[in-house]
Amino acid sequence: MPLSLPFEQVDVFADHHYEGNALAVVVDADELTTEQMQAFARWTQLSETTFLLRPEAPGAHYRVRIFTPLRELPFAGHPTLGSCKVWLARNETPEQVEIIQECPAGLIRVRRQGTHLAFSAPPLVRSGPLDATTLNLIEQGLGLAAGQIRASQWVDNGPGWAGVLLTNREEVLAIKPDYAALQGLNVGVIAPWVGGASETDMEVRAFMGEECTEDAVTGSLNASLAQWLIGSGMLTDRYTVSQGTAMGRRGRLHIESVDGSVWVGGAVQHCISGRAVF
Repeated sequence: MPLSLPFEQVDVFADHHYEGNALAVVVDADELTTEQMQAFARWTQLSETTFLLRPEAPGAHYRVRIFTPLRELPFAGHPTLGSCKVWLARNETPEQVEIIQECPAGLIRVRRQGTHLAFSAPPLVRSGPLDATTLNLIEQGLGLAAGQIRASQWVDNGPGWAGVLLTNREEVLAIKPDYAALQGLNVGVIAPWVGGASETDMEVRAFMGEECTEDAVTGSLNASLAQWLIGSGMLTDRYTVSQGTAMGRRGRLHIESVDGSVWVGGAVQHCISGRAVF
C-alpha cells in the first residue's frame, strides 16, 4: 500500500509570498529510504527538499535530511529555517526555547526573532585562501576581469563554497556564469550596495557549479560569508543582504554576530499544504 505523508512547501527568506527560495518539506518521513528521498527531491526540482524525522541525538527537537536533485547535503541554511517553520507549526514549544535541529553536520541552533527565524552558523569545514588556479577558474566561469576580485576565501560549511568579494552590487548583478568553465565549483559572490537608495547593505549571488544553476536565496552561503567577512573585520557585526535579484526574486536576510556566533535570519511563508504519496 502506498505511504501517504504530510507535505508542505514554504518560501524562505521572503517577506511576502513567492519572493524567496522555495522548499519542499515531507513530515514524519522515518519510514522512507534514502532512495525514496532522493527520488522525490529529484522530482520536485527545487534547490532543496527536506525530510523531517524523529531525533536521535539527546537534546534535539527533530532530525532533518536535506537533498538537492542530485545529492544529500550535510547542512543548508534555507532548508534549516523552512524545516523549523514546518516543525513549529505542528509542535508547541515555549517562546523562549531555542529549537535544536539535528542533521549530518551536527546540532544546529534555531531561534525566533519576532516574526523571523534565525540559525546559528555551523563551523566551517574548510577555510583559508583560494589558490591561483581556483581564482582563475572563478574569473573564467563568472566572466570577471583580472583584479576585479577584491578578496577571496574558502567558506565551506558543507556545500563546498568558495567566496569572492567584489566592489559593488552592479558588478555582482552583471555576472553571466559559464557553468562549464566553473567545473563543478560552488561560488558565492558578495558586494556592497554603493550610493543611491540602498534597500540592504549587501548583494549576494550563489552559483551552484555541480547543479549548473543559480540558487535564489542561500542561507549556508550567507552564513559562511559572514563568518569570513565579519571575522576579518571587512563587515560590521550586523548587516542585511538582498539575494535573488537577478532571478526576479526579492530575498532578504538579516545577519548578526553575537558573542562570536553568526546568526542568519529571515521570514518564512507557508505556501502549499497537502500529502505526498510514496
